[in-house]
Amino acid sequence: MKICEKKKFWSKMKVEKFVKKRLPIICWLPHYTFSTLLHDLLAGLTVGVSEIPQAIAYALLAGLLNLPNGTTCEISLFLAGLPPEYGLYSGLVDGFIYAIFGTCKDLNIGPGSLLSLMLQPHVTKLGPDAAVLMTFLSGIIIFTLGVIRLGFVVEFLSYPIIAGFICGGTIQVGSSQIKSLMGISGKNSNFLECWISIVTNISETRLWDTVLGVVSILFLIVLKKIEVFGTLERRPDWSKTRNFLGQLLCFLSLARSAVTVVIGTILSYYLSANSPFQLTGTVIAGFPTVKPPPFSTKTNATEYDFADIAGSFGVSLFAIPALAILETVSVTKAFSKGQRIDATQELATLGLCNIVGSFVGSMPVNGSFSRSAINNASGVKTTLAGVFTSALLILTIAFLTPVFYYVPIATLASILIVAMLYLFDFKAFGLFWRTKKLDLIPFLTTFISTILLGADYGLLIGVAVNIIFVLYASARPKFDIDNEKLSNGQGNAVVITPKDTLYFPAAEYLRDTALDLEGDNITVIINGKYVRSIDITVAKVNALIFFVYLLLIIFKSIAALSKEVALKKQKIVLLDFKQSVIRVCVGVDKTLNDFFFNQDDCEGETEQTTISSLP
Repeated sequence: MKICEKKKFWSKMKVEKFVKKRLPIICWLPHYTFSTLLHDLLAGLTVGVSEIPQAIAYALLAGLLNLPNGTTCEISLFLAGLPPEYGLYSGLVDGFIYAIFGTCKDLNIGPGSLLSLMLQPHVTKLGPDAAVLMTFLSGIIIFTLGVIRLGFVVEFLSYPIIAGFICGGTIQVGSSQIKSLMGISGKNSNFLECWISIVTNISETRLWDTVLGVVSILFLIVLKKIEVFGTLERRPDWSKTRNFLGQLLCFLSLARSAVTVVIGTILSYYLSANSPFQLTGTVIAGFPTVKPPPFSTKTNATEYDFADIAGSFGVSLFAIPALAILETVSVTKAFSKGQRIDATQELATLGLCNIVGSFVGSMPVNGSFSRSAINNASGVKTTLAGVFTSALLILTIAFLTPVFYYVPIATLASILIVAMLYLFDFKAFGLFWRTKKLDLIPFLTTFISTILLGADYGLLIGVAVNIIFVLYASARPKFDIDNEKLSNGQGNAVVITPKDTLYFPAAEYLRDTALDLEGDNITVIINGKYVRSIDITVAKVNALIFFVYLLLIIFKSIAALSKEVALKKQKIVLLDFKQSVIRVCVGVDKTLNDFFFNQDDCEGETEQTTISSLP
C-alpha cells in the first residue's frame, strides 16, 4: 500500500513539474504585485509605441517591389502585394501567447526586417496570401523542431555566416529604402536593381520627401544618442527636476520611432491640402477575420494551389524558420543574464506564435533585439508586458488606422535605414582580420551573396561554404609525428598521434601520412589516446548507424594500412585506442587484434619507455 502511495506521489510531482515547466506563467503569477504591474505596463506601452511604426514599415518592406513608374504610393502598396495593416496584425496575438508560455521577460516577438526582406519576392509574386501561408508553415517547422529537440541545428550557423548575412541583409534593406526616402519609383527586387533604378530615375527625386527623410534620420540618431543622459530609474543624487528631465530624455530615446512618426504625420496632415510628401495611404480599419491560412490563392488571374505556393517558396521555406530561430535564441541568450535557456520551450512558443498568428493574417515573426532592448531598459519584470504591447496594437487597429493615411513614406524609410545602421556589424571585419583571417572567406562569401543573390540564397551559400570548411578540417586533422629509438635495437619508431577523433574523410590522409614515411625496419605507431568513441552529438541527430558506417570505413583503411606497411618491411602498432574502438576494428578484421597495445599493460613505465619497448 505504501509503495503505491509513493508511486502516486512521485507521479503527481512529475506532472506538476512538467506543467510548471511548460506553463511558466503559473510560477510567477501567484506572486505578482501592483508594483510589478506598473513596471510591466510602462515597458509594454513603451515597446508598443515603437512596434507600431516598425510593423507598418516592415509590411511595406515585404511588399514594396517592382513599382510601375508613375504609380501613386497608395495604389502601389496594393499592387506590390502587402498592405501596411498586415504589419499591425503581426503583433495581435504574440504578446498573449508569449506571456503564458515564454521564459524570457525581456523578449518581444513581432515582425523583423530580415524576415521581411526574405519575404519580399514571394509577396510580390503571390500577394498577401503568400506571407500568411509562410507564417503558418514556418510556425509548424519551428514548433516541430522545438518539440523533438532539434533546435540545436541553428548552431551550425557559425558567427562568420551570421555576421555576413546580417551585414548583407542590412545593406540590402537600407538600399531598398533609399528609393522610398527620395520618392523614386522603379524596380527594387535586389541590391543591383535597386541602385540601377536609383541612377536611372534620379531625375524623379522628390525634394521634400528627401528633405523629410534626411532630417528624420538625423533626428532618430540624435534621440538614440541622448539616452546616455537619462534613465527611467529615479536617482537619489539628482534633484527632482534633473530626475524628471532624465526620465523624459530616456523615454524620448526609447520611443524615438514613434516620436518621429508622430511629428511627420502632424506635418503631413497640416500640409494635406497640397501635400508635398508621398503618404502611406489608406490602412484598412477593423480587425482581421479569424480564419485558417490560405492554402491556395489567385493572383493576376492565375490560380496557385498549395503545392505551387510551397514550391515557389524554395529555400526560403527553410531559411525563414532558421533565421527566426537564430534571432530569437540569440536575443534570449543576450538577456538571460547567465541563466539556463530552455530552447525547447522557446522554439515551441515561437512556433505557436506563428501558427496562431497565421489565423489573423500575420507576417512571420521572431524575437526582436531592438524592441527587447527597449523592454529591458524600461524595467520590465515579467512576460505580461507583452500583453500590454499587444493590447496597444489592438487599440491602434480599432481607433487609429485613419491616422496612418498621413504617415509619410519617407519617415518610415528613415526608421528602417537607422535600424539597419545600428544592426550592421561594423566590428566583424576588424575582428576576423585580427583573430582569424580564414574566417573572412565564409564571412565575405555570405555577405556578397546576400547582397547580389538575395537573403535566402546568401544564407544557403554561406552555410555550404561553412560545411566545406568543416569537412576540410575533418579530412586534414592535425597529427603529432615524433621519432623514437627502440631500446631492443630493432630500429626506429615513428609515433603518429591524431589530436582528435578520426572521421572518415581523414582515413586516407592517415594512411598516406604513414606510407610517406621513408626507410626500412621502421615501426609505425599510431597512438589513439585522443581518438574518442561515438560522441553524444551524433546520437542526438539520430545518425548513430551512419556514424558507425563511417567508422567502419576508417577501420578498413587501418586494416589496409597494416598490410601495406608490412609490404614496405615496416611494422605497425596501434597504441592506446579505447576498447570500444578496438572492438569495432577487430569486428572488421580479426587480425588487427595483434596490433593493439595499451600503456596500462606496462605499469610504472613512461610513455617514451613503453614506446621504446614495443616489438
